[in-house]
Amino acid sequence: MSVRHSLLAILAEEPSHGYALKAAFEKSTANAWPLNVGQVYTTLARLERDGLVASEGLDEGPRQTWRITDAGRAQLADWYASPVLEDPPARDELAIKVLLAVAADGSNVDAILQKQRAATLERLQAYTRHKMRADPDRELPWLLLLDALILKAEAEIRWLDLCEARLRTRGER
Repeated sequence: MSVRHSLLAILAEEPSHGYALKAAFEKSTANAWPLNVGQVYTTLARLERDGLVASEGLDEGPRQTWRITDAGRAQLADWYASPVLEDPPARDELAIKVLLAVAADGSNVDAILQKQRAATLERLQAYTRHKMRADPDRELPWLLLLDALILKAEAEIRWLDLCEARLRTRGER
């Protein structure tokens, strides 16, 4: 996740202070990824160093306000225009666990796959219940996130099925 670009996107709407940026990020992402306010201020300092934001001094009270610069708008536009590539792919704890179990001796792989399938199905059911209760007019970010989570859970179940099929084929040889 790019906190850097997320803050630029929020600042492109209007100048803000650190705590408001944290709150806007969390609201925009349906509170799925809590953001540490210390990370917000560290990121703002780097963005300012790089000329992508500028501080406007103090507004009402002791808060420093930040605004996006033209260079920041250009970088934000580049970010929006670029696809998200996973090269190399992000570390996947489940894949690592399965691969290491196969490499070790493979005896407990089936149990790992079954336990994961049960957990993923529970997660999928929970996401689906949340989606049914969500208000599309007021909770669009939450619905979009739920769609992504549902599709990822479905893909994980398909991968678990493929793992089982490959392991069965290997065992039959």
